Amino acid sequence: MTAISPGSPGTSRRSRTARRAGRATAAAAVCAGLALALAACGGAKEDPDAGTNGVGKLTPAKIRKKTLAAASGAGSVHVSGKLVSGRSTYQLDMQLAQNGGKGTVSTKDTTFSLLRIDRSLWVKADADFWAHQKGSSPSRSDTAAAAKLGGKYVKVPSEDRTYRQFSGFTEKEPLLDTLLTLHGGLSRGAHGSLDGTRTIRIAAARGNGGTLDVSLDGEPYPLRLQRAGGAGVVTFEDWGEHIELERPDDDKVVDYGESLGSGN
Repeated sequence: MTAISPGSPGTSRRSRTARRAGRATAAAAVCAGLALALAACGGAKEDPDAGTNGVGKLTPAKIRKKTLAAASGAGSVHVSGKLVSGRSTYQLDMQLAQNGGKGTVSTKDTTFSLLRIDRSLWVKADADFWAHQKGSSPSRSDTAAAAKLGGKYVKVPSEDRTYRQFSGFTEKEPLLDTLLTLHGGLSRGAHGSLDGTRTIRIAAARGNGGTLDVSLDGEPYPLRLQRAGGAGVVTFEDWGEHIELERPDDDKVVDYGESLGSGN
């Protein structure tokens, strides 16, 4: 029998075959480990409520209760959006505090500014706005009186119907009580986000009675409301931030009662 030396061709071929088999086995082990790791990653579901205020795990009724409590406890809020009431549509941009509020309200035909500090209410609008406060067809004297009010801060007496008509836009608690009403049985919707803030949605009557997006970060403040029946979308921002309410300068103020009459 002929001996095969270590350096012979037969020995080299067997060594190369063994090395290739070893590399294949190692590669298979790596692939198997990678597959297991990917399977583990794919199977693990991230908890959408991890690191939140926890209200996303509550029942819809409890979420709403905590949301209303947070809104009531906040000293201020910025409310903006569209409200549809009957045949009228209002565009709001109001900053509301405990002792008053300020901002603008727009309708199809006009825009007016409101400022209330405690019981003092000022309304700022053009002359045409004031002329039509007396009726759809103002008299010549009404038009002349309204011309004095255009572009001024008009101080409205608290007993006047105009005061009762407009002060509600500046009152935080009554306005929020009205806006945050949902109609029908509540259900919990999907997690989401608004401007980088994580949210949970609650819906009434499967959305037909309105939907409310609630913050999952910090206090469970309401952030966006879709009103029932397509009656507008309202957003709530800047909860608890300071709002500066300053009386207008005297030379920019006109007394409504003296210039246009009480309107009762």
